[in-house]
Amino acid sequence: MAPQYAPSLRTSLPVLAILLETVFVLLFAFFVSYDVVSSRPNELFYYTYADFQDVHVMVFLGFGFLATFLVRYGFSSSGFNLLIAVMAVQWATLLNGFFFSVKNEKIHINLKSLITANLCAASALISMGCVLGKTNPVQLLLMGLIEVTGFVLNQWIIHYFLGGDQVNIIMQLCLFGACFGVTLSWSLYRPGLETRHEKERSTLVLNLFCMMGTLFLWMFWPSFNSVLTEDTTKKMNAVFSTYFSLAASTVTTFGCSVLTSKKGKINVVL
Repeated sequence: MAPQYAPSLRTSLPVLAILLETVFVLLFAFFVSYDVVSSRPNELFYYTYADFQDVHVMVFLGFGFLATFLVRYGFSSSGFNLLIAVMAVQWATLLNGFFFSVKNEKIHINLKSLITANLCAASALISMGCVLGKTNPVQLLLMGLIEVTGFVLNQWIIHYFLGGDQVNIIMQLCLFGACFGVTLSWSLYRPGLETRHEKERSTLVLNLFCMMGTLFLWMFWPSFNSVLTEDTTKKMNAVFSTYFSLAASTVTTFGCSVLTSKKGKINVVL
């Protein structure tokens, strides 16, 4: 049976992407203002920028390489990850500004705004893993925008109506992204999709790239979990707890991999 290929996106994707970016540019031009910083950056700036770079690496390299697990889809997956991430970061910056940091009819953004926007984008990338290979770039782009909107709105409701701490709320992004992705996968399900597609497999090279993405995420996850915590003691506690939790989980995973393998071997990528 010949494979079925998706229709061309020559008209829909460029129109949607350029239209959205034009809207973003106009919104940034009229409503966004950069916070004024000293001409001589202080120690806080360097620490904040280091945290921003850690989160940036996770979003664009970690999730980008992690998405390359499908054969003949690895290059597309990393490209889709970049597209969804950059769109989601811009949209999250605007939404967080409108909901939480409007002053004098302007959204004031700084490095912390970019960090928060990257965290919001990460929730969309987690959901993308649930429908990767079953959706086209246009659908993924719309999914990312809708999910970021829902995630920021969820933060606002919990923060203002339930009194939740915004730092703790935004760190629920993994749970929100997983639930959103599973729900989206369930809503997109059709009986004809039960037949396994020829591209639904992996290769040794793709598994290697996927493992590289896992290592990027593993290395920077302590920074990811502690990035919004301003108190030094709490920040270090979050780093230590996350690091040793990751170490214990890794050892347990290797042990379970050998136990569940028919040949008693370690399967790094299932």
